[in-house]
Amino acid sequence: MDKDSICSTFTFPSSGPKCCVSIRSRPLSLKQTRLRPFSSSTLPPIRLRDSAMGTMTRSLLGLKTLPSFAPLNCGPASRNAVSSPVLIVAGCRSNSQVDRILRFRCPRPGILIRKRPTVQRDTVTRSAIAASGPADAAASSVTGSEFQMVPRIRGICFYSVTAVAAIFLFAVMVVVHPFVVLFDRYRRRAHHLIAKIWATMTIVPFYKFEFEGMENLPPQGTPAVYVSNHQSFLDIYTLLTLGRSFKFISKRSIFLFPIIGWAMFLMGVIPLRRMDSRCRLDCFKRCMEFVKKGASVFFFPEGTRSKDGMLGAFKKGAFSVAAKAGVPVVPITLIGTGNIMPPGKEGILNSGSVKVVIHKTLDGKDADKLCNEARDAIARTLLLHGCGVH
Repeated sequence: MDKDSICSTFTFPSSGPKCCVSIRSRPLSLKQTRLRPFSSSTLPPIRLRDSAMGTMTRSLLGLKTLPSFAPLNCGPASRNAVSSPVLIVAGCRSNSQVDRILRFRCPRPGILIRKRPTVQRDTVTRSAIAASGPADAAASSVTGSEFQMVPRIRGICFYSVTAVAAIFLFAVMVVVHPFVVLFDRYRRRAHHLIAKIWATMTIVPFYKFEFEGMENLPPQGTPAVYVSNHQSFLDIYTLLTLGRSFKFISKRSIFLFPIIGWAMFLMGVIPLRRMDSRCRLDCFKRCMEFVKKGASVFFFPEGTRSKDGMLGAFKKGAFSVAAKAGVPVVPITLIGTGNIMPPGKEGILNSGSVKVVIHKTLDGKDADKLCNEARDAIARTLLLHGCGVH
């Protein structure tokens, strides 16, 4: 190797073994590369001109054709003869993974070798911790563990409080149920009052919540269709504290939960089996029956919880009920529940606060128009609070 040239090594990742190709080119600034000691094994000559590796090499080097080259023996003798370090542009994880290393002579093509951007966040962090000493490393480890454990502990406490309160209040609900069915079959206000107490006891110790626009709520006893965005498992708890006797539409599988599912059955929550057209028709008929008897119903028009926290498309079922029954639609925006208990992570409970915004009621006989107006009202509020909308 003459003093006016250096050996540059390129690595080609693939599904199989990794391959490094070294070429001789003009010397570059060491700031553009990073050093690694040269290591190789004895290799047979390999053609690159017409191979897939040759295509990758041309693409990487920016050449139309590969220059002629002569494979050199990279055995122990040759390896010992190399005194200069090899500049690695895209290095392998370890030298043992280098299965093919070719070195060929090129008459100084003047190729600009640029270092690929690498993310070394974990490496830098660990290096910094190691350099700071054992005490700081232990403190950092404890801090990370606490960061992971605190939400889980809060989640365990949350469900413990929920279970204890539900067991006691469910017993009260069972005792009063015969009188509720006899005197208040459709609205079941006594059961909803018990549910409000249960929800308040559960969430007050763990997060703050506030209501805005309470004056927009219809008077007690006025049937209406309530709709809201759906971010988290905590939406039900928060909405029960409104103190309105509305019937939720819930998945049939939730009714199998001990205590909670049984209480939902006593409250008159309407079960729904997804992807079942007959069940959806029965649900629609039951909603119409409740509204005509003076009770209110509650829908999540998105159909399920938003996985990314952004408002999704609305289904028209709830608005068809309101249009046909001639009752108002009450749009409600929930803000913050998805941050406290993200969807898919029901085992944790972060700290935070929740805001519930009740919008002005919507009236009309056109289900499509009601759907668009309700979604627009909820979307505007979410955007004002920095939440996304699809």
